[in-house]
Amino acid sequence: MITTRSPLVSIRNVRKRFGRKEAVTDVSFDVLPGEVFGLLGPNGAGKTTTIRMVLDIFKPDAGSIEVLGGAMTQARKDRTGYMPEERGLYPHMRVLDCLVYLGKLKGLTGQEARRRAEAFLDRLELADHHRQKIETLSRGMTQKVQVIAAVLHQPDLLIIDEPFANLDPVNAHLVREIIIELRDQGKAVIMTSHQLNLVETLCDRIALIHHGRVVLQGPVAEVRRRFARNVLHLSGSGQLDQLPGVAHIERRTAADWYLTLLPDADPQTILRAVVSSGHFVVDKFDIALPSLDEIFVQIVRDKTGVSADLALNQPNGVAPEPLPSSPLDN
Repeated sequence: MITTRSPLVSIRNVRKRFGRKEAVTDVSFDVLPGEVFGLLGPNGAGKTTTIRMVLDIFKPDAGSIEVLGGAMTQARKDRTGYMPEERGLYPHMRVLDCLVYLGKLKGLTGQEARRRAEAFLDRLELADHHRQKIETLSRGMTQKVQVIAAVLHQPDLLIIDEPFANLDPVNAHLVREIIIELRDQGKAVIMTSHQLNLVETLCDRIALIHHGRVVLQGPVAEVRRRFARNVLHLSGSGQLDQLPGVAHIERRTAADWYLTLLPDADPQTILRAVVSSGHFVVDKFDIALPSLDEIFVQIVRDKTGVSADLALNQPNGVAPEPLPSSPLDN
């Protein structure tokens, strides 16, 4: 549920250069309380650099960042949870001992940290492994322990990098429930993931970074509608022949047909023509929306990385400038 309260994270015109290489170029976005915000982009796009600036690990060369109402301080760090992609556990410690120690670093008492850790271990089906050393756990188990470490202190802001890596569908569902609970409690979650099917179902809004720039952002449903192809999806029985206004007909399953329409064709007119032909019984129809995966590939494969359609809900209301033609590595 997205609220109208002030952003918990506000990034404005942030830049970061490492030597001669500009890793982040004029990035701006907000993250609101009560939402899961997907920070997306190909490898080397600038996502991790942006996150590290939010966490005050890196200082921006230009621009401003506000977290939980102001500049990052130790008190605000204690209200932030972070799960890095490279992980941050102590491999020689036992699972429960490590979680208690990390909880105390975030301001919990030892007793409270133990109580919460035991509850999360039970919830994520790790209770029987609480005495194991972390280095002996499977990658999936280690992933779940890292999730617990990031949320143990009930942060107001959670930044979680590839939360579903190494998880089977059952464990991914358990982690997803924790993220949704934080969102429903009015917390803010920034999530990076290459599993765009999960992003599509979990995130309220997204920002796509490419070559260090935000080239697309907005609510997930709105982004998909903005990139909707002129494709009519019909489900039913019978035979579809060539129709006026239809450039291509594709049958993907026994009951599912996809009609690529000409640019000026009206879907309702096409549907009426199908029904009146008497050769096809329509059970349902809709305009086919592209997946986030398809949108991601479309943008990243574009030589310039940006088009006029990508200026969707930019914080400053201005379309991004064209991207440099040479890729950046960070």
